[in-house]
Formats: sequence, C-alpha cells, structure tokens
Amino acid sequence: MTAPDLTEHTIDSRDEYRGRLLHVKKDRVRLPDGNESAREYIVHPGAAVIIPVFENGDILLERQYRYPLRRDFLELPAGKFDPDEADLACAQRELEEETGYIARLWKELVTFHPCIGYSDERLVYFAARELSYSGHNMDEDEFLEILRVPFAEAVAMVGDGRITDGKTVMGLLWYARFGK
Repeated sequence: MTAPDLTEHTIDSRDEYRGRLLHVKKDRVRLPDGNESAREYIVHPGAAVIIPVFENGDILLERQYRYPLRRDFLELPAGKFDPDEADLACAQRELEEETGYIARLWKELVTFHPCIGYSDERLVYFAARELSYSGHNMDEDEFLEILRVPFAEAVAMVGDGRITDGKTVMGLLWYARFGK
C-alpha cells in the first residue's frame, strides 16, 4: 500500500514581520485535495544546545531571566546559528561566550524540531566533555548564573517542575535515556 501524498504546495508567500530574531511569514498553499489555505509560520535561524558534562558526570546549567514569562529559568547553554555558521562552530562559540568554558571533546547527539505547527526552528544538541574554564566572554546584554549540578539532580528538577524550559527538558531526558 502506498502512503498518500500529504504535501502542501506554496502558491505565494509574503513577509508579515521581520525582526532581529523572528521572521513571520504568511503563505497561500494548495492542499493535497486541490483546495487552497493559508499558513502562518515563524522562520527561525535554529540553535545549538549544549550538554556540558564534567569528568564526574555533573552538568553545567545556566540560570537566566526570560522576559516573555517574567521569571528565571534553569537551562542548558544554547544559542542561535549565525548565517552560514556550522552547527558545531555555533555550539563551541555559545558555550564559551555564555559560560566561559571550552570543551576538548564534542559529539553531535540529535536534532529536535520543537514547534512544528508554527515554526521551522531546529535545535541541534551536542555533548561537550573535557571542560576547562577560559574566562567569561558573555554578550553585553546577557546576564547569567552558571551552575554545576549532578546529572541525576538535573533530571529530578525536570520531574518536580524546577526545570520547565522545553529545550532543556528534551535534552536532559534524551541524554538520560540515550546519551550516556
């Protein structure tokens, strides 16, 4: 049995909004049955997410204030891709800029698409090992607290709701199940 073709074909596309981070588009599409519909979505540059693992198995987390929700969150280090930047180069740059750490060993783990209903965002996860501190190099508009947390405690923080950031929940639970 052949699977039905579910592809929607773009008829036309226009920009609704273009900001520093987000780019909102509205497309007119032809549906598989021949009818037309509209699709609104966010074009996102994507991001690298780093799971920094110390020799004893502890991981590095950040505490950061997130304006849309008006509170602090515990998160894995992450940052968006610059135009034409390789995924690994972004991960390496973001780890050092945000935390002051560099890693000697890197391993690409998995790619997630966190918002498939309204965005093309992709998150590429990396494990970073053999960490050494090189000194802070944060962007001038970034304010973070760097935390060293036993991995089991970080997973417990997901379970009890202390960690609710989606990229961090996905990364920690994936790593607990598949990454070690």
